[in-house]
Amino acid sequence: MSAPEEVYEAILDETSQLLVGNEDAIEALTIALLTNGHVLLEGVPGVAKTTIANLFAHAANLDYQRIQMTPDVLPADITGTHIYRENLGEFELQRGPVFSNVVLADEINRATPKTQSALLEAMEEGQVTIEGETLKLPYPFMVVATQNPIEYEGTFNLPEAQRDRFQFKVVVEIPERADEREILERFDRSPSLKPSDISNVIDDADIGEARQVVTGVHVDDKVFDYILDLVGATRTHAAVDFGASPRASLAFLRAGKAAAAIRGRDYVIPDDVKRLAPIIMSHRLVLGTEADISGRDPREVVEEVVDTVPTPEVDLNESATPSVAGDDD
Repeated sequence: MSAPEEVYEAILDETSQLLVGNEDAIEALTIALLTNGHVLLEGVPGVAKTTIANLFAHAANLDYQRIQMTPDVLPADITGTHIYRENLGEFELQRGPVFSNVVLADEINRATPKTQSALLEAMEEGQVTIEGETLKLPYPFMVVATQNPIEYEGTFNLPEAQRDRFQFKVVVEIPERADEREILERFDRSPSLKPSDISNVIDDADIGEARQVVTGVHVDDKVFDYILDLVGATRTHAAVDFGASPRASLAFLRAGKAAAAIRGRDYVIPDDVKRLAPIIMSHRLVLGTEADISGRDPREVVEEVVDTVPTPEVDLNESATPSVAGDDD
């Protein structure tokens, strides 16, 4: 298995044994895995945010560590520290849970800013520095963080610099009635069903080969311009004080290539970029005071940007494909 679409379908099929109606989250996690990205999952308690991350790691055959973020968690609890071993008469490095392939920072906004910042170096550079010693993290490495959007007591908002390092923010919604009924029936049939019951369906070689395929996906000049137009429009929008950064543009590029690849294409179309816009840009926008007071949602602003920026037509001569604009059905 080397094709990105096979990797995605294998993970989706396996996680679907437990999950109902969370295909968007699994797609975002797969794209992040193939592009060295990190994912922020936001939703009210009980919508399976932690389960999604756990299942994904199991299906992808990745080491998984969960950190329950609370105000008393210290940076060393995440990265590790040196512990004195009296029987050996020397200090020994005790590695923290960040030394894993998938690190779940559960309720990340309950940790203090100092502790939140302990993840910055890991997310950006794939390494951590412990008492002056720089250590590489496992390959692949990704942070999946969760947060509750309605409970703010005892929480610390993620600073813009940290939010910007998450490739995606995926909102996990309360399931539709039909999906919730399917959940009830599924757990009625198998009450003890849990993440460890699903199988490992891919391995490191599959991930490496799929990543190589993603890097070779073609991006037309008009798609480059479309990305720049979307990102640029957030910087001039009346409701926005600070728009999306160049890191958002890079996220569009990398994620767009992976999104095309998991659909079996070796070229990006504008619709790939358009579909990714809400999860790439909504958490990166800093709204103005008036918009913030009036309760405007950054996702609404992103929708306005997508609606107003013209969608280009891309002529893909190299792949002998007719002009493509919008939907790829």
